[in-house]
Amino acid sequence: MAKDTKVGERIRSFREKLDMSVEELSQKTGIAESVITSIEKGDVLPALGVLTKLSRALGQRLGTFMDDQFKPDPIITRAADLEAAKVLGEGMNDLGYASQSLAVGKPDRHMDPFRIEFAADGVNESSSHEGEELIICLAGEVELRYGKEVVTTLKPGDTAYYNAVVNHTLRAIGGKPASIYGIVFIPS
Repeated sequence: MAKDTKVGERIRSFREKLDMSVEELSQKTGIAESVITSIEKGDVLPALGVLTKLSRALGQRLGTFMDDQFKPDPIITRAADLEAAKVLGEGMNDLGYASQSLAVGKPDRHMDPFRIEFAADGVNESSSHEGEELIICLAGEVELRYGKEVVTTLKPGDTAYYNAVVNHTLRAIGGKPASIYGIVFIPS
């Protein structure tokens, strides 16, 4: 996989503006120093939960690290562009999913919407952060763990809305890939 340094460079830039060391950022987020260093170098594409913790610790919105440019409202994301990215396999991380922001270019947003593609039977890694999430299953079957329990299996058209401070896990099951829309709201 080619290096993606954009996100890492932005994280490092905000960290340095705050005169914060990698060690201090690690202590503030609970993310290992080695992981932060790998993200900043572009060797690792961070999972959304990790990116959320980093954004909060650095006093930034989640989308701050992914936005390339300003676009006037409304922000339109064409299905063909999402499918093209899916076919190209862009951004699949080590946890078995790829996320694509649906709000790139809207700096004044209060939500962060994503299209997320899960590899078949992906990694069972939990996340927690401030705010709320709305999940809309598009294809395949997605297992939702909330706290210590498997709450449900989402099928196309099913939704889940929950408090994201509780540990939660989403992954494709059934031996097939899956996709969702995920909308994250983190209060200011």
